[in-house]
Amino acid sequence: MPDIIQLLPDSIANQIAAGEVVQRPASAVKELMENAIDAGAKNIKLIVKEAGKALIQVIDDGSGMSETDARMSLERHATSKIRKAEDLFSLYTMGFRGEALASIAAVSQMEMRTRLASNELGICLVVEGSEVKKQEPVASERGTSISVKNLFYNIPARRNFLKSNPVELKHIIDEFQRLALANPDISFSFIQADEVIYDLTAGKLSQRIVNIFGKSYQEQLAACQEQTELLKVTGYVGKPDFARKTRGEQFLFVNKRFIRSNYLNHAVMSAFEGLIQDNSFPFYVLFIEINPKHIDVNVHPTKTEIKFDDERAVYAVIRSAVRQAIGSHNLTPGLDFNADVNIINKLNQSSDSKEVYFEERFSTALHRSNQQNWDKLFEGNTNSKLLPQEEKLPPVHTLRFESSMNLSTEQVMPEEKVILQLHNRFIVRQVKSGMMILDQQAAHERILFEKFLNQLKNRSGESQQSLFPQSITLGAADFALVLEMEQEITALGFRFEVFGKNTFAINGIPSGLSSGREKELFEGLIEQFKINQSELALPIQENLARSLAKRASLKSGQKLVKEEMNVLIDNLFACKTPNYSPDGNPTFFIFELNKIESYFNRQ
Repeated sequence: MPDIIQLLPDSIANQIAAGEVVQRPASAVKELMENAIDAGAKNIKLIVKEAGKALIQVIDDGSGMSETDARMSLERHATSKIRKAEDLFSLYTMGFRGEALASIAAVSQMEMRTRLASNELGICLVVEGSEVKKQEPVASERGTSISVKNLFYNIPARRNFLKSNPVELKHIIDEFQRLALANPDISFSFIQADEVIYDLTAGKLSQRIVNIFGKSYQEQLAACQEQTELLKVTGYVGKPDFARKTRGEQFLFVNKRFIRSNYLNHAVMSAFEGLIQDNSFPFYVLFIEINPKHIDVNVHPTKTEIKFDDERAVYAVIRSAVRQAIGSHNLTPGLDFNADVNIINKLNQSSDSKEVYFEERFSTALHRSNQQNWDKLFEGNTNSKLLPQEEKLPPVHTLRFESSMNLSTEQVMPEEKVILQLHNRFIVRQVKSGMMILDQQAAHERILFEKFLNQLKNRSGESQQSLFPQSITLGAADFALVLEMEQEITALGFRFEVFGKNTFAINGIPSGLSSGREKELFEGLIEQFKINQSELALPIQENLARSLAKRASLKSGQKLVKEEMNVLIDNLFACKTPNYSPDGNPTFFIFELNKIESYFNRQ
């Protein structure tokens, strides 16, 4: 039987390696910029066209390379960082495997120009699919310029898997932001299609954060610092009041390398426990400095996952550091928001005033105590002295609502009977079979969802003109996301136009929504869209309809008049699926009459 195992040609081996290292344009951006940082550059410029599909160019003023080094850098496993296996555990630099340039060159048309400071001329290399097409001396600036054109031109299947330009651009922006945050002492610029997206000068970390995310972050940053024998933690955390509903603006670096760690993220979240709402995420940029011998970075091709030899100790230090930052900057909310803030002044007044003050507080407390006792009666407290002990009634919490999901619409259609609002959350309405209890928020979400989805499918969304147009400035990634979905958002009824760098002017909102909330609705739409995107696999149209319905719907606690309640019920039963909200929660229950009677022991 003939031998069947053969060594792969270098070109194919490089393409296979590229599949791990270069997954999309953002991967190439990351590798090229990390090389520039390792070369000691103080100024790094990133230029992309068509979200990196047509061109990725990184220009730096670092040390540059000799002709031999330039040629060797294109070989697999060629690196300046590793001489022996032990060197893997003393790394402070970014790239070290020696696969990046070889992998990128295998799936693109690449040109490299580089010059050492001591040389008058540099070298130019032109490579296509791992094959060197040209090598010649050229006049060039000190440092290195690498242009990557037509990424995946020789692997059409991989190129077809790339997402739309706005999506790919968002990934590039994410990588750029991480490297810019990790290196505030380096100047970075980012140009997309001749438009300057970022122009960041070297400075302090706090300045870099504000320059990337906007001036609004100036007021929410709290410095974080903690040092032990094992590690040092520095950086900034955001005030609890600024926590958002989406992840993303959470950055954790180990020795200036961005990492993902659910375990350490939990350490930060636990420090904020009780200070932020559920499903909210605080902003943070935290740096961990630790001896490389205590970590292993060589566990993932993209090096975003690392291992610590003592994760519990790292967890404890991070949690302590964040807790101290929150406490030292007075970010912890007061224990009692209803407390009298003038208590100290009142206690400093005359003794008569003190007696009056404590009499007021005591009588208020007594009133609350009595009110709680009455509440307990209606909560089914059978130990109450107002009820005979031998005749214990079934507690109210044993009631079970029977869903009407299997009933026909005719059976639950409300008659023109008694209607009222319960705790400004639920609508109670008499129906033929008993009593209907309707969740006003869930019901309104269903109504708006079907309305918006229909408008998106038919491109029929009507708009109401804003009396005073509002401007909204987004992050670069969110700005790109809006541009990607411009047609769909317009179909909902929004009217907006580009009004400067990363800024839109909102001129109209969907008809039927309350005016004066243009900015709030637009921001809420994008924020909710990203939440849905991270949790659910939904088509864009359905995601947008769900997002706007959730942000524009009635909320629990909103008082309604009788006419509004009737309209809400009528509109709900005009829906195709009135029984459930878009999230799948019931919109109403029917409490059957015979079930009600059973609790009164009627025979």
